[in-house]
Amino acid sequence: MSKSSFGQIYRRLSSKLLDLVVTPHVLGEVPNDAPLSPQNPEQEQAATHKIVCYVLQNYSRSNALVVDSETRRLKLQPALDAFTLGQHQEKKAVIFLQHKDETNLVNPPSHAFPPRLIRLIEFLEKNPDYDVELIPVTVLWGRSPDKEDSLFRLLFTDTWATPSKVKQLMNIGIHGRQSYLEFHKPQSLKDLIGYATIHHPNLSPATYILSQLNNYLDGQREVILGPDLSDRRNVMHSLIKSEEVQDAVRKESIRSKISMVEAERRAIGHVNEIASDYSYSAVRFADMALTRLWTQLYDGVEVHNFSTVRELAKDYEIIYTPCHRSHIDYLLLSYVIHRRGLMVPYIAAGDNLNLPFVGQLLRGGGAFFIRRSFRGSALYTSVFKEYLFSILSRNTPLEYFIEGGRSRTGRLLPPKTGMLAMTVHSHLRGKSKPIVFLPTYIGYERLMEGSTYVGEMQGKPKEAESIFGIIGALRKIERIFGKVHVNFGEPVFLDDLLKQHNAENIEIKRNDDPIPQEVSDAVNSSANAILENINRAVVINPVSLLSLILLATPKHTLDEEICIKQLDTYRKLASALPYDERTQITHLSGKEIIAYGLKLKLIKRIQHVLGDIIAIEDNQAVLLTYFRNNILHAFVLPSLIAALVEHNGKIGQGDLINVIRTLYPFLKAELFLKWKDAELKDQILQYVDALVKANLIQMDAEGILNSPVRNSEDHNQLAVLAAPVMQSLERYYMTLALITQRGSGNISTRQVEDLSHLLGQRLSVLYEFNSPEFFDKSLFQGFIKVLTQQGYISTNEEGGLTFDEQFRNVAQYANLVLDDVTLQMLQHITSFTDEELKEALDAVAAQNAKKRLKRKKK
Repeated sequence: MSKSSFGQIYRRLSSKLLDLVVTPHVLGEVPNDAPLSPQNPEQEQAATHKIVCYVLQNYSRSNALVVDSETRRLKLQPALDAFTLGQHQEKKAVIFLQHKDETNLVNPPSHAFPPRLIRLIEFLEKNPDYDVELIPVTVLWGRSPDKEDSLFRLLFTDTWATPSKVKQLMNIGIHGRQSYLEFHKPQSLKDLIGYATIHHPNLSPATYILSQLNNYLDGQREVILGPDLSDRRNVMHSLIKSEEVQDAVRKESIRSKISMVEAERRAIGHVNEIASDYSYSAVRFADMALTRLWTQLYDGVEVHNFSTVRELAKDYEIIYTPCHRSHIDYLLLSYVIHRRGLMVPYIAAGDNLNLPFVGQLLRGGGAFFIRRSFRGSALYTSVFKEYLFSILSRNTPLEYFIEGGRSRTGRLLPPKTGMLAMTVHSHLRGKSKPIVFLPTYIGYERLMEGSTYVGEMQGKPKEAESIFGIIGALRKIERIFGKVHVNFGEPVFLDDLLKQHNAENIEIKRNDDPIPQEVSDAVNSSANAILENINRAVVINPVSLLSLILLATPKHTLDEEICIKQLDTYRKLASALPYDERTQITHLSGKEIIAYGLKLKLIKRIQHVLGDIIAIEDNQAVLLTYFRNNILHAFVLPSLIAALVEHNGKIGQGDLINVIRTLYPFLKAELFLKWKDAELKDQILQYVDALVKANLIQMDAEGILNSPVRNSEDHNQLAVLAAPVMQSLERYYMTLALITQRGSGNISTRQVEDLSHLLGQRLSVLYEFNSPEFFDKSLFQGFIKVLTQQGYISTNEEGGLTFDEQFRNVAQYANLVLDDVTLQMLQHITSFTDEELKEALDAVAAQNAKKRLKRKKK
C-alpha cells in the first residue's frame, strides 16, 4: 500500500470518528465555490486555472478534519483532497500559517513560512494565468453559545492561547457539539502577490501575505473572543506607567503637597475602583445563570435586526448605546450579544452598582465603574480617560447609556454627553478602527422596578442600591413579566458626524486637551441622532398598545368590542404607516392582545349583561403610563391631528399644517422625533389620508377635515386617539401661562422650572392625571430650552425671561386643542400673587438646600 493511500484511509477513519462527536455551527456566508464537476469546457478551463485553498491560523489536524468534513457536506472543494494547478500538484488544499508548534522553543520550526504557501507563490509568479483563491477559516471550540454548559466545561473553552494536544483532545470531547466555524471572504493569492510587489518592494511577497492573513484572522478571532487582553494586573500596571497618568500624578503631588509615591498610590486606587476584570469564564457562567433566569422571568426574549451588529463588528469599533429602563438592561444586552457569537462589550456602570460581591460579578462580565461626577478630582479624571483610551485602542466593544440614569417615565431622557465626549476625545487622540454608535431599543411588558419608579416620580426619595434591594427584587422572580424585546436601530457613524461639523481632521494630543467647538457640536449631534434612532427602533408590544388606549379614556375602561376595534385600528395604522422601517409591531389581534393583558394581570374583564367591559387593574394605571410612554412618539403626530380635528369639528389642511408646525419643535425635542421640518408636511398629509381611510376623520370636496358625528363609534375612536398628545400640550400651556401671568422680565428661568415642577405635581394629584411626567423636571427644562432656541423668549441682564406678542400667540394655539374647562383650570392654577410666589419659591429653595445637605452627608 502506498503512503498516499494509507494517508487517505487514515484521513477517512479519523474524519468518521470525529463526525461522531463533532457538529460545528457554521455562521456567516458559505463561499460560492465552483461546481466540483464542470458542466462545460469554459467551467473546466476555469477550474483548472483557479483552485480553492483554505487558510487556518494554527496547525491542528482536528481543525483541518473539521474543515474537510464541512467542505464536503457543503459541496465545496474538499480541504484534504489533493489538487492540481497546471503542472503543480499539492496533497491538501489547506495552509497552516503557523504550521508547527511555535511554543516549542527547544526544537524551533525549520521553516519561517508555510511550505505550501511558498510553493504556491513561486508557481503563480512563474505562471500569471493561474490563481489560488484563499479562504480564511476560523475554528473555535466551546464558543457556540446556543447550549448550556457546566462549570467544568468553562475550563476548556477556546482562548487566544494555542491549545496543547491534551487540551485539544478535551476540546473535542467536551465541546464537539459546541464548536464554531466560519468561512471568511475569499482573497486572491495572485492579487496579494501583485499588491506586495508594488506597494511593499522591500518585503518578500510571502512576508507580506503571511502578515496580512495573520492580521485578518486575528481580527476575526477578536470579533468572537474579544481582544487578546493581558490580565487585569498587567493592564493596570501599563495604565499607571503611561505618560498621561504619570503627568497627572506629578500634578497631584504638587497640588495636594504629597509625595510622588502617595500620589501614585492614589492613582492606583482610582484604577482599582474603575477597571474591569473581564473573564470569559465569568461570561459563560453568567450565560448559564441568565438562561435559567430568563426562562423563569420572561415568556421569551425577542431580538430584531441583529444582522446589523454582525455586519458592523468586523470593520468598526462598536459602541452600544441602548435606552436605559431597568437594571436588567445591562445583563440582557450582554446576554443577547454573547448568545449570538460576538464579544460581550465592556460596560460603563455607575459606581452605585459597585456593591460587595455584585460588583465583582459585574466586573467579570466586562463592567467598569464610573463616578456620577468627576468634579474636584483631576487625577481621577486623567486615570479614567486613560483607561477609556486603552479600551478603545484595543478595539474592544463598549456599552453605555447616554441618558445617564434609568428613565422613570418610560420616555427617553435628555442625553448626558460626558461618556460620549470622552469617547470622541479618545478616538481623536489615537484613531484605530472607525467608531459606530449602535442605538438599541429595549422594550419590557412589566418592570421589576415599576412600583419603585412610581414612588420616586411622586416625590419619594430615590432608593440607594443595596444588596438587600437586589435580594428584594429577586423575590419577584416567580411573577409573570411577559416578553422582552431588543431591537437594534440604525447605526450612527462618528466619522460622518465629524465630517458634517468640519472636525474630521482635528487631532487631540493629550488627555487634558480641551475639545474644540466643532467636536463638541459633533458630540451633541451624535447624542440626538442616537436617541432619535433608538425611537426609530420602537417595538409596539401588546402592553404598550393597551396602555395607550385605556389610559386615553376618562375612567380607564372600554366596552370589550370597542376596545378590540380600537386595538385593531391602531395596529392597522402603525402597519400602514410604520414610524420607521425598523419599527416592530405586535402580530397579535385586538382580541389576542386583551387575552394577553389579562394573563399578565394588567387589566381585568368586568362581566355585564350588555357586553363585557375591559378595565385597568386596580393600582396599575400610573405604572401603565410607563409603557404608554415607550411608544408615544410613534403615535403623537396622528394623535395631534386627531386632537385638532376632534376639538374644532372641522379644520382646513393648511391651518392644520401651520398649527402642527408651530407645536412640532417642542414635541420633537421632548420625544426625539425623527422628522425634519421639511419632511413634516408630507408626513402630516400621509397620516391624514390614513385616518380618512380608517373613517376616523372625513374630508369634504374642498379638502376640509371634519370630525365624525359626536357620540358615534368613529368619533369615540377619534377622541381616544386624540388623548395621548393632550398631556404634553397641557404641560406646555401651563408653563406658557405661568410666564405670561408674571409678565415680561419678571421671572427667571430657574423660577419657571421650579414652579412648573411644583404645579405639575399639584395638577396630577388634584385632577387625577395619573401621569408621572408631570413630576419630571427635565420635561419643563426642555420646553423652556426650545422656547429660547425658537426665539420666543430671551433672558435680560437681571436674569428675567423677556417676551413679546409673538410669545402670547403661541399660547393662543392651545385654544385649538384644549377645551374651555381645561384652559380655565390651567389659568387658575398658574395665577399667583407676589406673596404666594415668594412663599412657593422659598419652599423650593429650602427643599433644594435640604437635598444638597443630604448628598454631602453621603
